[in-house]
Amino acid sequence: MKFFLIISDFIIPLIMLGIVAHGIRKKRPVYDDFVDGAKKGIKTVIGIMPTLIGLMVGVGVLRSSGFLDMLTQVTQKFSDKIFFPAQLIPLTFIRMFSSSAATGLALDIFNQYGPDSYIGIVTSIMMSCTETIFYTMSVYCIAAGIKKTRWTLPGALLCTFAGIVASVLLARMM
Repeated sequence: MKFFLIISDFIIPLIMLGIVAHGIRKKRPVYDDFVDGAKKGIKTVIGIMPTLIGLMVGVGVLRSSGFLDMLTQVTQKFSDKIFFPAQLIPLTFIRMFSSSAATGLALDIFNQYGPDSYIGIVTSIMMSCTETIFYTMSVYCIAAGIKKTRWTLPGALLCTFAGIVASVLLARMM
């Protein structure tokens, strides 16, 4: 374990050094390439900024309006029948939109139930095996100029559903 801790301290600087060394070996103007990439990155950030702001505002409204608590109460009976903790329904819903908001909900769950509880374990596994579908699709499709997403959303929803089911099953095995 100590070996991995030592390596983790040096991995980022070694990668950066490797990139610079590769650029010098290929006789590329490394700093100029870096600056050009940074300029393109800023243009991308400015292009996706309205989408990011819209997603953040929407998630903030959902959290502060009480909608997530109402959603938990409304789906309580159904979630009990499928052995899914109703307390995780808001997390499941928000996780598809915002990773940071989902992390905030996960911390609230850990504070209320404990990270070693069944709900805490399901939360931990779910956070690591699901994706922020709508955020990822909007940011990357806008940045890449993709207009036709066709099967992206159904595929992402299916994968998220599989991750949720897997998190419940894995937590039950523990």
